[in-house]
Amino acid sequence: MDETSLAHTRWKCQYHIVFIPKYRRKILYGQVKKDVREIVMTLCGYKKVEIIEGAVCTDHIHLCVSIPPKLSVSSFMGYLKGKSALMIFDRHPQMGTKWDRSFWARGYYVSTVGEVDKESVSGYIIAQQEESYQEDRAIT
Repeated sequence: MDETSLAHTRWKCQYHIVFIPKYRRKILYGQVKKDVREIVMTLCGYKKVEIIEGAVCTDHIHLCVSIPPKLSVSSFMGYLKGKSALMIFDRHPQMGTKWDRSFWARGYYVSTVGEVDKESVSGYIIAQQEESYQEDRAIT
């Protein structure tokens, strides 16, 4: 049984999350892609969110994550997008303008992952990552 536990709770809460840069700009490549991957992994670690599968594509990010039940998906996404934007602008100040310091679009997509669908979600994310890799190769 693949479950995690808190003090008095056994849980298995997995979600497929997709979010995009503002205006779906194709800016997640090269050093920015590496930095975003590192930032997302660091921030998830701070909140004890396990990344099951993930891919940083040129214009969106896919995550299959296990979020503890004491943390809502919306509060986690607010934290992840808010803190990551600040960290990205610290590393890449040229990405923001004096008037517009927003990096991510306002919304995100989320769905729950059941036992049966976990493999198909992971396969989809891996396929997206390979497609993104092909696009990165075409850019350079």
